[in-house]
Amino acid sequence: MPSFDIVSKTDLNEVDNALNNVSREIETRYDFKGSNCSIERAESVLTIHADDDLKLRQMHELLQGHLTRRKVDAGVLDYKEPVNAAGQSVRQQVIVREGIDKELAKKLVKQIKGSKIKVQVAIQGDELRVTGKKRDELQEVIAFCKGLDVGLPLQYVNFRD
Repeated sequence: MPSFDIVSKTDLNEVDNALNNVSREIETRYDFKGSNCSIERAESVLTIHADDDLKLRQMHELLQGHLTRRKVDAGVLDYKEPVNAAGQSVRQQVIVREGIDKELAKKLVKQIKGSKIKVQVAIQGDELRVTGKKRDELQEVIAFCKGLDVGLPLQYVNFRD
């Protein structure tokens, strides 16, 4: 039986490349001269240090722009609440989401089954396995999932006949 997997994976090497480009641009931009702004990554958590809220918003735009240039969807970023540091400086943590969490997986399974396409959907850890009798049905599921607004970039991998 044909099958494929629905996953949400992020290439952390591309995220590192985007962070290096952001750091380089921060060093050279005129409006960041003399500021104490930086961005660093530990595992899947980015920490943004900025002098004030304005520079924090500018760093958000820089980060999203450079991620898009590196072909990483900016939807993988989950911004936490900014925390005041010493003086006016601000620190914010940004989580790079990977995998499909249980609630989203259950929601996707329910929507796929509600679409009346004759396939079976199984949750396997942080991904979904979709199996069907015909390749056309699987392609219908892919088109259906692309039309959904799940707030997380999905990839369709491991297509087997």
